[in-house]
Amino acid sequence: MISSQDRERYLRQISIEGFGEGGQELVSRARVLVAGAGGLGCSVCTYLAAAGVGTLRVIDRGEVELSNLNRQVLFGEGDIGKPKAFSLQARLRDLNPSIQIEPVHAVLSKESVADMLAGIDLAVDALDNLATRYVLNKACVERGLPLVHGAVNGFTGQAMTVLPWQGACLMCLFGGTEQVETIPVLGGAPGMVGCIESMEVIKLVTGLGVPLVGRLLMIDGLTMGATELEIARNPRCPHCGSGVARSPTGSE
Repeated sequence: MISSQDRERYLRQISIEGFGEGGQELVSRARVLVAGAGGLGCSVCTYLAAAGVGTLRVIDRGEVELSNLNRQVLFGEGDIGKPKAFSLQARLRDLNPSIQIEPVHAVLSKESVADMLAGIDLAVDALDNLATRYVLNKACVERGLPLVHGAVNGFTGQAMTVLPWQGACLMCLFGGTEQVETIPVLGGAPGMVGCIESMEVIKLVTGLGVPLVGRLLMIDGLTMGATELEIARNPRCPHCGSGVARSPTGSE
């Protein structure tokens, strides 16, 4: 049962039809990994912390730089030079001291991803490069863990949810494409997409609504137009194709 203090804190979302105290209990027990503490990560973590997600494990290897501040809104000039994961932890504790924040100042790699996902219910892709996205995607597929994807470029953004063995994964989406250039970003774009990612997480945790499985939502901030594309699983995908061994927890 949730406490009287939590009942007051989360009153507005508890009041949503179908959410209720039961939904809040599910949110409070959820353990979510957020990979990346940049523009997307700041937005995702803000709204997941505010919603009362029980544990947020935030991974980022970088330190705050002046050029981050146009979009990474949980940081200020006083944070420059400090590890992003620990600076973000301090801000989130102030926002909601009742949740657990686990900062990880390290590289997410093939060697480290298993430890980073240990005890996690689902993961959020708030990354800025495809190589690390592929590592996280493969690890989540192998473990049957949901993965919420978001990406931005300039005024535009996209979001999709990966449910292993039920819809397309990120390797199906990007096809192994490599990324080498630095991506330009207007601050509002990761804010917009991060909010969508946080909504996907809450939906997955509570079982409410219809997640973006096999559906890529694309938003153009210049026109405020939204496009939804169906993304089919690639039967030859090296991460989730028919020839790949299936996780014991995965299902069709």
